[in-house]
Amino acid sequence: MLPRDPLTALTDAFTTFLFGKAETTRLPVRTSTGQAQAVYLPTAAPGLGDSGVIIGREVYSGKGYIYDPFQLYGQQLPAPHWLVLGESGNGKSALEKTYVLRQLRFRDRQVVVLDAQGEDGVGEWNLIAEKLGITPIRLDPMAALEHSIRLNPLDPAITSTGQLALLRTIIEVAMGRGLDERSGFALKVAHAHVRRDILEEGGNRQPILSDIVERLRHPSRESADAMNVDPEDVRAWGLDVALVLDRLVDGDLRGMFDGPTTIGIDLDAPLIVFDLSHIDRNSIAMPILMAIVGVWLEHTWIRPDRKKRIFLVEEAWHIINSPFVAQLFQRLLKFGRRLGLSFVAVVHHLSDVVDGAAAKEAAAILKMASTRTVYAQKFDEARATGHVLGLPRWAVEIIPTLTPGMAVWDVNGNVQVVKHLITEAERPLVFTDRAMTESSASPLPPGPAAPGALAPGGGHGEGYGDHDDYEAETEARAISFEKRGAR
Repeated sequence: MLPRDPLTALTDAFTTFLFGKAETTRLPVRTSTGQAQAVYLPTAAPGLGDSGVIIGREVYSGKGYIYDPFQLYGQQLPAPHWLVLGESGNGKSALEKTYVLRQLRFRDRQVVVLDAQGEDGVGEWNLIAEKLGITPIRLDPMAALEHSIRLNPLDPAITSTGQLALLRTIIEVAMGRGLDERSGFALKVAHAHVRRDILEEGGNRQPILSDIVERLRHPSRESADAMNVDPEDVRAWGLDVALVLDRLVDGDLRGMFDGPTTIGIDLDAPLIVFDLSHIDRNSIAMPILMAIVGVWLEHTWIRPDRKKRIFLVEEAWHIINSPFVAQLFQRLLKFGRRLGLSFVAVVHHLSDVVDGAAAKEAAAILKMASTRTVYAQKFDEARATGHVLGLPRWAVEIIPTLTPGMAVWDVNGNVQVVKHLITEAERPLVFTDRAMTESSASPLPPGPAAPGALAPGGGHGEGYGDHDDYEAETEARAISFEKRGAR
């Protein structure tokens, strides 16, 4: 060390006497950014807790992503309902199916699925139902009438008020407008007289739609006298109503709702699948079917028995885009929330519902969905979706760049990008595009595929053809689904 200059030493001594000992001077350190990052503590956004089912992992932190609306309800979630959005082929179906399979591991869970899409002549949930030993409830107007499944809108399990509300909804959906006062009166008195007629017969049978049609065509004298009008006037008021209901009795929708409810439908099964795949998705029949099934379930399935129920509806725009059906389901969601119901609506585009005839009702249902999962969408659609859902700007910008299996999750303002993980046991059950990807001559064997290859029974869409996450999938399988109250 070089000797210090006497003047400098004297100056330092004087400064130390006045102000105390001076700090040691440290020479600057030169390093790279790759080395310097080690001085920063690792950070990650908070998750949703560790109780529930594994969905996958957060993309930015690498943490496991666990979600359960029943565990989060009342704490992080004001409502247990869930909206799933995205273009076809990005993983919505795979997410729905793995979510249901994982929820069913808990003994207090029960799921109803409205399966509106089909493959190979059956609904796409058929494989899962078979695996669980469950027979789907297949509603098919083309089936032989003596073998078809029937759900009776006038089932005694449904209250009188519920029956009349359901009849009105069926008619309004089919007519595309609300019932006027005169038609509503004709329907009300026909329904009241059918119930009275059944009681006078001893009440040994269920009233059916053909009874209502008959009463509309031949109204009773007392119903006319009550309004001080001629019976012919009452018959004229109810003629359009009778024609609509006749379609369910003797028209193209016969065989599904024109008789007593089929005996043997097991409403206590852990999974109930309504197979609607034989119904034209673009016809008026689909919203009518969903209205009938929804109300029938409301009165026969949702019970105060402490079970947690999940009602999953594919092609949910048939519900949300019809004012009359949306009103029924809006009531179901409000009522079911008190009894442990989580409603899951799956749609392709938010514009399918927010710009439709039921914009007001759609907004109310969307508001009740505190969880929103958005898969890849085109830029304009992503921007519109982000505006309606109130997503942060960074999330909106990333949506068009998402690869299959990745989605933006917004759980009551907690926004994360999540990679959905599928286990090897689930893989053969969740893919829905076998008709496009599977070779009839040499079907692909089950098991892991090479990177970039087609998954067994699935393509690059639902199968997430870029299989670079097998290590993560193994990790996901190792994460236990067990929690308090599970098997």
